[in-house]
Amino acid sequence: MVLSATARDLLTDRISRLGDTPGATIDADTHITDLESLRPDFAERMAATPDYFHGRPISAELLLNEMAMAGVDMALVWQNPSATAYGDDRQQDYAALLAANAYVFESSSRFPGKLLPAGWTDPKALGVDLARQLIDVCVEEFGFPVVKMNPAQNAFPIDSEAVLACVDRIVELGAVPAFHYGADTEFTPPEGFASVAARHPAQMIIGVHMGGGGAGYVEAEQHAQASRKMINDLGNVFFIESAKRDTHIESDFICAVENGSWRRTAVGSDAPYGRMTWNFGGSKAMLASLSEGSAHTDPRLESGAVVVTREVVGGFLGDNIRALMIEACRSVLDTAS
Repeated sequence: MVLSATARDLLTDRISRLGDTPGATIDADTHITDLESLRPDFAERMAATPDYFHGRPISAELLLNEMAMAGVDMALVWQNPSATAYGDDRQQDYAALLAANAYVFESSSRFPGKLLPAGWTDPKALGVDLARQLIDVCVEEFGFPVVKMNPAQNAFPIDSEAVLACVDRIVELGAVPAFHYGADTEFTPPEGFASVAARHPAQMIIGVHMGGGGAGYVEAEQHAQASRKMINDLGNVFFIESAKRDTHIESDFICAVENGSWRRTAVGSDAPYGRMTWNFGGSKAMLASLSEGSAHTDPRLESGAVVVTREVVGGFLGDNIRALMIEACRSVLDTAS
């Protein structure tokens, strides 16, 4: 592994900045796009209407505006898959996804105290060799401590050989694998995500959406129940609460405190797919109600069997993902040394 001087400096600086900001509110799931290089169909739709459509992209600057309105101090950012166009040529697809990752790199370099960058690869669109090559660029050149895949985006099983080859490479570099993990397609079932996590039990793995991901309420029920059990059974699973029904998010919070896994859960908005003001406004109000204990309707809180402290609330709202990112940055640096 050959870590560039730029990547090394960025990782070191990120550890320092994160270490200096305990208690920061951090959105653990956001997507940004270079609006100056939009695919033509998205550019036309954005010019035609100010209304929202699925995946309507936002720039780094627009994300910062939303953070200010939502009272969010930092955000973990990756590319927006809806805005990255794939074709039939793997080299061209590689170039498109590389450009999307490069925008995340450039944006986080311009706003180092606000944006926490993470990478993205795709073994189906790029093929395994190019997908692994992009992982190397994300970690070794850009200094991304996390690299994500989205099996639901273009239909590939989360535990396929191609995905596992990419997971192995991410772990080899000391970085943290992350996945879109939801009930919105059949490609990310709970047992599939669990099997990937079990492959590298000493390495943390991130499941974004914790089984939600835009699925209907009924369809997401099985994933929600299985995910609450999984975080208790597997000590290397870290879940991000985004794009998920609020009632299940509340149950996730309570169960995480009850079983002691609360340090491995964080709040995200999935911006621009979700509004940061809504998600963090709601999460803060929900966590405040959980902190009231005996006044709450849940019997575990009412009886005092589960107590949601200020430390727990701070963990969900930022300190947990902050600690994970510090550890991930250190892991990449240690692996390269």
